[in-house]
Amino acid sequence: MYHRFDEKKYPSTNIQLDVFKEQLKIIENQGIRFVHPKNFKEDLSKNKKERKVLLTIDDGLLSFYENAWPILREKKIPFILFVNTREVGSFNYMNWDQILEIQKTDQAEIGNHSHSHEYLVDESAEIIKDDILKSIEIFKKKLGKNSDFFSYPFGEYSEEFKKIIKDLGFNYAFGQHSGVIDETKDLWELPRFPINEKYGELNRFKTLMKTLPLKYKIILPEDKYLLQSKNPPSIKIFFEENINNLEQINCFSNEGNKWRNSKISFIEKNALKIDIMEKFVGERGRINCSLKEIDGFWRWLGIQFVVSDK
Repeated sequence: MYHRFDEKKYPSTNIQLDVFKEQLKIIENQGIRFVHPKNFKEDLSKNKKERKVLLTIDDGLLSFYENAWPILREKKIPFILFVNTREVGSFNYMNWDQILEIQKTDQAEIGNHSHSHEYLVDESAEIIKDDILKSIEIFKKKLGKNSDFFSYPFGEYSEEFKKIIKDLGFNYAFGQHSGVIDETKDLWELPRFPINEKYGELNRFKTLMKTLPLKYKIILPEDKYLLQSKNPPSIKIFFEENINNLEQINCFSNEGNKWRNSKISFIEKNALKIDIMEKFVGERGRINCSLKEIDGFWRWLGIQFVVSDK
């Protein structure tokens, strides 16, 4: 997941263009195939051992159109561009003519990223639904159709938010929790690796390209919207069977606003309990679990909680 390109003033959402070019080379040199959004369903269910990557860009900022789009167009690399409709045409954002230009190439999907891009997860169901309905209406008017793909603003969602997105007809929705998509993942809770100046550094990027999914049946609690009365949460992960060396898994969390090794224990053979000892502080609580594989590969699972102030 990308946002800005060559906008050095915003390092937390920016990637330098020369680094982006090198990242594309790494993908190509490792024989990883770029997924076209129109083939997403098929790619998810078939050729499961093939290494493939889907590029997504959030917000529809002008720096994407001016700096990254020419590169992707020349290389014919497919991607999803998620736009929040309220900002289209405003300062530093793409306009509808530029978005239509990309749509007409049949190289990209224009995905829905809400209308307002506010902290919708904190709002009532009615406000969330009205916001998304407005974006759908504008999509149909400007692009002729709404997208099957949705990206939660700030990657934040709750069970209620997910249900609204499902009920409004979206087939897929993406967060910002890190991880690898596979057939066991919730289609309205899909992970992405956020890429910026810190987390897009080339050695780390090479590691990301060698990640594999950690397949699971369910993660508890299912609702990732965390009320203070339930902070810290009691977390249990029920993994799929036949994961090699699962007992060697490691998990880290940012509990107490400091990244640390989490206390973990197996409550049964394929069920892991994570004891979060301190409350999550700030807007997001994060947990990352990894399991070393052969040949430098890692199995990876990221979990993100939205920490409510209520």
